[in-house]
Amino acid sequence: MSRGGRHAYGALSVLAAGALVLTGCSKGGSEGGGNEKKQQENAKRQQASIEFGDAAASTGPAPDVAGAKQGGTLQVLQRDSFAHLDPGQVYVQDEMSLAQLIHRGLTGYKATSDDGSRHEVVGDLATDSGTTTDGGKTWKYTLKDGIKFQDGSPITSKDVRHSFERLFAPFINQGPSYIQQWLADTPGATYRKLLKDGPYKGKHLPDSVLETPDEKTIVFHFKTPHPDLPYALAMAGYSVVSEKGDTKQKYDKAPVASGPYKVQSFKSGKSMVLVRNTNWDPKTDPLRHQYLDQVNFTFNQQYETSTKALLADSGTDQTGVSFTNQVDAGNLSKVLRDPKLKSRTVSGYMPYVGQMNINLSHPAMKDKTVREAIAHALPITPFVRAFGGTDAMEVAGGLISPTVSGYDAAFDPWGKKKKPAGDPEKAKELLKKAGKLNMKLTFGYINTPEGQQYSTAMAAGLKKAGFDVQRQEIPAETYYDQVSKLDNNYDIFHTAWGADWPSASTVIPPLYDGRQIAEGAQNYSQIDDAKVNGEIDRINKITDPAKSAAEWEKLNEYLVKDVVNVVPTAYYKQTQIAGSKVGGLVYDDVIGGVDPRRLYIK
Repeated sequence: MSRGGRHAYGALSVLAAGALVLTGCSKGGSEGGGNEKKQQENAKRQQASIEFGDAAASTGPAPDVAGAKQGGTLQVLQRDSFAHLDPGQVYVQDEMSLAQLIHRGLTGYKATSDDGSRHEVVGDLATDSGTTTDGGKTWKYTLKDGIKFQDGSPITSKDVRHSFERLFAPFINQGPSYIQQWLADTPGATYRKLLKDGPYKGKHLPDSVLETPDEKTIVFHFKTPHPDLPYALAMAGYSVVSEKGDTKQKYDKAPVASGPYKVQSFKSGKSMVLVRNTNWDPKTDPLRHQYLDQVNFTFNQQYETSTKALLADSGTDQTGVSFTNQVDAGNLSKVLRDPKLKSRTVSGYMPYVGQMNINLSHPAMKDKTVREAIAHALPITPFVRAFGGTDAMEVAGGLISPTVSGYDAAFDPWGKKKKPAGDPEKAKELLKKAGKLNMKLTFGYINTPEGQQYSTAMAAGLKKAGFDVQRQEIPAETYYDQVSKLDNNYDIFHTAWGADWPSASTVIPPLYDGRQIAEGAQNYSQIDDAKVNGEIDRINKITDPAKSAAEWEKLNEYLVKDVVNVVPTAYYKQTQIAGSKVGGLVYDDVIGGVDPRRLYIK
């Protein structure tokens, strides 16, 4: 998933220009402070597997949050407005956080500790996390009684079928595609051939693929085993959509809620108001609470603005928080080291890895020597500094996060950990060798204070190496929509990606499989390498998690060192702050930030 735009296990992905994290036994992500040992322990813990829960674990209501009470309005200060509310289009972190409140799916991640560190996958709309008797080729789900949409209509297997069939329609192009590919038994974007118009022209997936024999039962049939289905179903992108209320493209701005809150109003770029969904029944929901009367979102709140407001802690900001804004660079060190703020602060290691994409669809970028020059020249220091230094970022060597099994701390082919300012001299030598000194390089950057800061300094480093860098700003709200266009004019641009569940199989295939090149898809660099495609197919068939993790790491090394379609920048950490009257504040490993499902007003 992307960040700042995408992430969360089965739920979210990072804009920095997005992952879920796993369970464990040690202290959770809620511990603040600049303790590097704790941060590393936090990252290591997230590599552990998350177990699948049974029917008892899937039964609502969710366990009470200690001290919680009903009532009040939560103020949410967000940098970015929501580009998408349609579940099928949701694949970025901020939208995934919102989805926790308004959408529900067949499964979900249930916190089994009060500190956000331990979880299990349970049935959300379904009675359990799923049953399979053939190793994952066939999965059966039964819907709970009493589950409804906001209009009071019951959620049935017809709605679930419709929710999956519509993902094949051309206008759904921003969300995850794992299950579509598994149903079609094909990699890349060719899955759409199975139902090219979705269900909108009267055609449906055959019962041999997706079976709904009665109003309560859903059966997935795959040609090859997919034991990870319960993880995938927990993603916001696979939440249920009302067949009766489906307005196709218009659904993206006015969805029909199934969670504890519904959208009362949404003014894109300005504000959103959520109110209680009176047709949500807590007895059916093991994941969420409905403590708040109302949730008010205010957009265009930059990190510095939201941090200052929450630090001041006056008026309505006392009941304020941000779901995805982090403490800004100028205040981060102070916040982490002030004991008076500890009760209002949460921190954690995120699953995101930042990377500078090199657009291989552009003829000039097909020259490997040019790409190597970019890799040597690119300074990482400005990126880390823009977000608050080492309290917020760790210089990356590869594409696999410290939170994902297979991570190798020693891998650093471009020497960024030792020399984060880059090596412009070496880069200039390569450009001379290629006869490309002073070649134009278009750098697309996200139009935020942090994006302006790091892109300016990164561009200066590239200019030292002999590139003629032209910076082009991209609006934050639609950043990922713009860079995922096949015909964008950016030679380089930054994205960040977090694992959708604790496996590099949710990192390398979606980002680097050449068969995934499609409008709106996540192969941002548009790499189509035969060896990479073949290795993805081979490794995906390895059933031993440890062996597959080792093979994904080898493929990671080949991509970074030999293909050079991206340059890793940083591994993400996050610190967030809330007003003094916000209760239930926890950093949740899976969500990759504040858990909005348990917040209340003191």
